[in-house]
Amino acid sequence: MTSRTAPGETIAWTRALAVSATIALFALCLLWELWLAPTGSGTLAIKALPLLLPLPGLVRLRLYTYRWTSLLVWLYVAEGAVRATSDAGLGAWLGGVEVALAIAIFLACATHVRARLRKAAAVAT
Repeated sequence: MTSRTAPGETIAWTRALAVSATIALFALCLLWELWLAPTGSGTLAIKALPLLLPLPGLVRLRLYTYRWTSLLVWLYVAEGAVRATSDAGLGAWLGGVEVALAIAIFLACATHVRARLRKAAAVAT
């Protein structure tokens, strides 16, 4: 194998990063819209609910879940980028944190999928 880390190690740390960053993004979305910088009656807190859907699959190492989660998080990147550039004060900072967490989830999921596919190809040959 040419990589520095074995596929098992890569799968373990990408799983941990994907799960922890997804939980952190869920908490950030709730805290942001309900207490830190609410933008109305708190109805925007509903944006956190889609983040609960991939958690069981991420924990159970479902490859398909890692694939579609890597696409889902781009909605949070877009929303965070808009809010980071259009809000002022705490809202702008929270938008930047949302972008960082969503990109961390994407990188973890993409790396996880790549490692799993490499491992499957190595086993098949």
